[in-house]
This record gives sequence, structure tokens and C-alpha cells, in this order.
Amino acid sequence: MEFVNLRFSIEYEGTRYLGWQRLGEKQRERTIQGKIEQVLARLFALNPEEVSVIASGRTDAGVHAKEQVANVHLPSGKSPQEIEEYCNQYLPEDIRIFHAHFVEELFHSRFHAKTKEYHYEISLQKPSVFHRNVTWYCPMQLDIEKMKESSQYFLGEHDFIAFSSLKKTKKSTIRRIDRIEIQETESGLLFRFVGNGFLQNMIRILVGTLIEVGEGKKTKEDIISIFQSKTRQKAGFLAPAKGLTLYKVYY
Repeated sequence: MEFVNLRFSIEYEGTRYLGWQRLGEKQRERTIQGKIEQVLARLFALNPEEVSVIASGRTDAGVHAKEQVANVHLPSGKSPQEIEEYCNQYLPEDIRIFHAHFVEELFHSRFHAKTKEYHYEISLQKPSVFHRNVTWYCPMQLDIEKMKESSQYFLGEHDFIAFSSLKKTKKSTIRRIDRIEIQETESGLLFRFVGNGFLQNMIRILVGTLIEVGEGKKTKEDIISIFQSKTRQKAGFLAPAKGLTLYKVYY
């Protein structure tokens, strides 16, 4: 049987899901990956175990995506448009795929990704019911200028182990952040993070740390000592998942 490599983008609201990654068979339907694999398996008359959708990276429970990128090897015979239309007909309304097209066999959505952009949205006033699942209500008095100044200490290449939820790992915890912006919006703040990769819960901990700077609980000098300590407990709190969105993946 001949196979083709299909690349596509995905947007999803992660509120109802345990994250991107497929878990055990009993919880397959509670993950984004599991949902998509089930629909593709039905389209091609395969078992779900025979379909492996590879994403640019995992998103945790409750985290959203505006443009996650994935690829999957499927039997030939159907056009990208047919696959896209079928998936969007049978996927839940909080998951949609788009920009489906065939790519070279060796394309890998995770290994070939260069940088990723994440957004974290905070509402300083009670959010609209239409935005309550994608923004964190944070009614605090914040020194935004101090937050902006302190955010620049995260730029460049560092060992971010203190700003992650990783317990032990043999893999490198060095990551590079190219850009951090904190933009004031009509209702609150929008954080933009661009970098070559992010550790587990890293962005949410960075946001929590910057919030503590804004509250006066931490200073920009504390950020330097947190890096040096390599100790998670010295960094800020873990901001809620609902405010975080994988915005774009760059190749």
C-alpha cells in the first residue's frame, strides 16, 4: 500500500481536553490527538492504533491552539480537501483542521519546527462569557512597566529548569527565547512569547513570575538568582492553563 505524508494546521479550544497527547485507550477521546486519529481511522477504514498524528509539540490540559501544525502518513487515494472536509464534518466543534496539503515523506512537524509563538491573555476585569475559557481573570494592581522591564531578563539562551514543572530529565533544559512582549489591551494584558522551544509549563510559570514582579513580590534581580538556583520553588506560581494559546509555529 502506498502512503502519503499529509501536513495540516489545527485550531482547538482545549477546555474539555486532557491536552494534545493521546493517552491510554480509555482516555483517547479526551485528547486532541486521539480525537483526530479516530476520525482519520474511520475515513480510511483503519484501527486508531494504525494512525499516528505527529504535532509540532504537546499542549497541556486546558491549553488552546490557534495554529498547531501536524503531519500524518496515510494511505494514498484521497485528496487533502477530501480529508479536511471529512475531518471537519466529524470532529467536535472545538477542533478544526485547515491548510491540509501533501508534503515530502521526510517532513516532520516537530523536528523541523524552528520557532513557536505562544500568547497568554489576562483580563483585569471580569471577562465576557464568550472569552471566559480563553483568558485568565486576574483582578490585581500590577506595575506593568516593571513587568515589561523584567521580562527582558528571560531573553536569550538559558537553562530554564527553574521555570518548568520537570522533575528529572536527561534531556537538555536549555531553551532560547527571542522575543517577549507585554501589550496592554482594552480589558487586560496580552503576553507574546517567541522562542525555539518551551519546557513543560514554562510559559505559565514565566507569566506567574512576571505577575509577582507586577505585584511587588519579586524584582528583576530575583530572576537572575532564580536562574542560578535551578530550583522551581523559587520561581513564580503556575498561571492557569486557560489563558495560554499556541499561536503559530514557524518552519
